[in-house]
Amino acid sequence: MSPRTRTCTLIPAAGSGRRLGVTANGGKAFLPLAGRPMVAHALSAFRHSARIDEIVLVVRPEDVERARALVTAGPGNKAEKVVCGGATRQASVRSGLVEISEAMDLIAVHDAARPFVTCELIDACLDAAASTGAAAAALPVSDTIKRADSQGRVEETLDRSRLWAMQTPQVFDRELLCRAYAEAERAGIEATDDCALVERLGHPVALVPGDERNIKITTAADLEAAERRLEPQVRTGFGYDLHRLQRGRRLVLGGVEMPHESGLVGHSDADVVAHAACDAVLGAVGLGDIGRHFPDSDERYAGISSMILLEDVGRRAKGAGYRVTNLDVVVVAERPRISGVAEQMGQNLAGALQIEAGRVNIKATTTEGLGPVGTSRAIACYAVATVMRTGLERAVGR
Repeated sequence: MSPRTRTCTLIPAAGSGRRLGVTANGGKAFLPLAGRPMVAHALSAFRHSARIDEIVLVVRPEDVERARALVTAGPGNKAEKVVCGGATRQASVRSGLVEISEAMDLIAVHDAARPFVTCELIDACLDAAASTGAAAAALPVSDTIKRADSQGRVEETLDRSRLWAMQTPQVFDRELLCRAYAEAERAGIEATDDCALVERLGHPVALVPGDERNIKITTAADLEAAERRLEPQVRTGFGYDLHRLQRGRRLVLGGVEMPHESGLVGHSDADVVAHAACDAVLGAVGLGDIGRHFPDSDERYAGISSMILLEDVGRRAKGAGYRVTNLDVVVVAERPRISGVAEQMGQNLAGALQIEAGRVNIKATTTEGLGPVGTSRAIACYAVATVMRTGLERAVGR
């Protein structure tokens, strides 16, 4: 069996952030982004990747202590080093290359200013570089690109079908990248990315389909957009249902069949608990109500278990990019008492929504003999669901 390829991630994080208007102590990489230094977000993805063995973080001399604190606070599952960078990005990467352990086979260079890199993109770049020696994430250019003269006048329109916008990670065979940097230093060449230096050696670079979310934060507008993406997007929905009781029918509440002389009347199994939960989740996600998705005019839903409907609602919420984080339910009934089955009801609802049982709470009350519920002619239920957007969590592998 051939030995496993060992990979080091090198993160140049010594930029000053002039284009971002950074004036406070600390460079761009340590600007706060959703309560954490910007570089911490990129660092997190590489820490989560099982294929990264070592991380070298290159920072400005004045940022060394805060970088070391960031490393110390990490999970400690990889070797992590802090290195002083240089005046340019190229000088910083060169400083980092010297500190990489001899055992490393591949080097993945990633910009600290790209906080939304995913483990999937990292793996794709590693796979390509393992077979070609050089690979980088990139996106096909969708805008029309024109070349202009120094006066801002168009000289020509370029063929965008052959143009790609480069991203990071950019992954290389260790010996190849070190040789490319040594040759660039000898020739006095400065490049804007690492691929350009490898290209000078005549070595082909494979392009890996990048990720539109993997933006580089360069301007204040970029930073503001990134903050919006990282804000917890929490939404709440309310659900209510009531069904009348009729003798001789099954009584199902929260997926539990209750021994009772009467059951609820409805097109499905008339489970008011599941129905209220469905409406609460649909409302939180903004997908209408239960009648819109499961109309009582559709024979497919005649007599169906309402837990199946709740499972479907859970899938719809997930498809819309949300996960249910809490469901609070109040069952309003004179009889039967539900205290003995409340836990099972909560487990049923949690199972249908594929969440932990502890995220569902079941309570019960009466109407003190008032109204149709108080006279045991009906049972009602209220539910409040809280959901959180999941797209960002998938993106960064948190």
